[in-house]
Amino acid sequence: MKNKRLSTFLAFLAFVCVVASCKSLPDAGDLPDSPHKAVPTVATPRGMLQPKQAAQLLAKRWANASPDLKQLALLEEQATGAPLIPGNKVTLLFDGPATMREMMAAAREAKSSINLETYIFDRDPIGLQFAELLAEKRRQGVIVNIIADGVGTLATPKEFFERMRAAGINVLIFNPVDPTKRPGKWQLNNRDHRKIMVVDGRVGFTGGINISETYANSSLFRSRKKPETVDSEQVGWRDTHIRIEGPAVAALQYAFIDNWVRQDAGDLPQADYFPRLAPAGDKVMRVLATTPDRDSEIYKSLMVAMNEAKKSIHITSAYFVPDQQIVDSLKAAAQRGVDVKLVLPGVSDHDLIKHAGQAFYDELLQGGVKIYQLQVAVLHAKTAVIDGIWSTIGSANIDRRSFIHNYELNVVVLDPAFGQDMENAFNEDLRSSKQVTLEQWRDRPWKDRLREFMGRLAEYWI
Repeated sequence: MKNKRLSTFLAFLAFVCVVASCKSLPDAGDLPDSPHKAVPTVATPRGMLQPKQAAQLLAKRWANASPDLKQLALLEEQATGAPLIPGNKVTLLFDGPATMREMMAAAREAKSSINLETYIFDRDPIGLQFAELLAEKRRQGVIVNIIADGVGTLATPKEFFERMRAAGINVLIFNPVDPTKRPGKWQLNNRDHRKIMVVDGRVGFTGGINISETYANSSLFRSRKKPETVDSEQVGWRDTHIRIEGPAVAALQYAFIDNWVRQDAGDLPQADYFPRLAPAGDKVMRVLATTPDRDSEIYKSLMVAMNEAKKSIHITSAYFVPDQQIVDSLKAAAQRGVDVKLVLPGVSDHDLIKHAGQAFYDELLQGGVKIYQLQVAVLHAKTAVIDGIWSTIGSANIDRRSFIHNYELNVVVLDPAFGQDMENAFNEDLRSSKQVTLEQWRDRPWKDRLREFMGRLAEYWI
């Protein structure tokens, strides 16, 4: 599915590649390596806490964490400018079916508003079911606002969205492919890749899962039965989402409204989008909503966490096309004794991206990084857990498109208990993966090497 959409997208981008200037990622040498203050900034619904209050709250929340956690939080704040948000309940949703059940259940309980932002919204059984649920909530008086990306929904019939509009749902197609639909502000290369749903301003969802039957299929995540052949048409998809309750939901809501405003889409209908949010749990987190005109905060967050890693870096990445700085950071971590493991696609929906990423395998393997390829599902998850205390889940892939060109949203959870949940998920992926060794990799066919070379040539744009 991504293959068809991306092929169409790249056709539209042909002329852009010739004339556009290439934006670069931040220089790793400019990232902070020592804190400039003693206590991280902590944001609450009543405003920023004073340093003494922030220190007391974090000491309580992180009572069982290592001393390195506070330093990592400080460095990450210096790099991204985003404060910590305490008092949240975060539920890890391991795959598409679990996510769709939770999202639909939350939508059914909506009383005032549902804001949905997605890259793909397909007209298939899941998309139709979701659309009908949203239309029913609108008939009940709930305000429903949708942002769907213009490229991600290129294959979705216009009539599908027109029916939702006729039902009273506000639908915004983000950066339409047709330049006449957004004259003077056409930004074909900047896509809205976020996946956000906020219900009543109180319950939020984000991660890697779009509104599509593809992502709702069983991922075989816990299946004991392995497919006889590794074929993307025969296996499900492996993805990750989270459900959030507590003050951090307001940051997701703000990200949605900010993107609506950026598209000059007019005022949103009146609703209580920002109710007062009491603490719902003990998780401390950071919300990173990036845009093409910002400074790649998700990238800098990942780089800081990897550079500070003491024990482990465990990354699950669907579309892994790193820049040289990420490669160097992973190698440096492995060489100082950190357990660096990557779960990458064994089955992919886009071979060009897969081969572009595989062009880095030789250097990574030689540098001590362990690489595993997931065998039982098409990998679409974008997650990492570092030292068992720093976790990230979101829409951003490890590639230049996500870090530079797209509108993305990742959350960072700084918590050892949630980190253990992430480690458990990572270990399940490992059990369904096959390790790639350096000897085996250097024996690959010349045709694969040619594909890797071609992928590298296109890596900036894919």
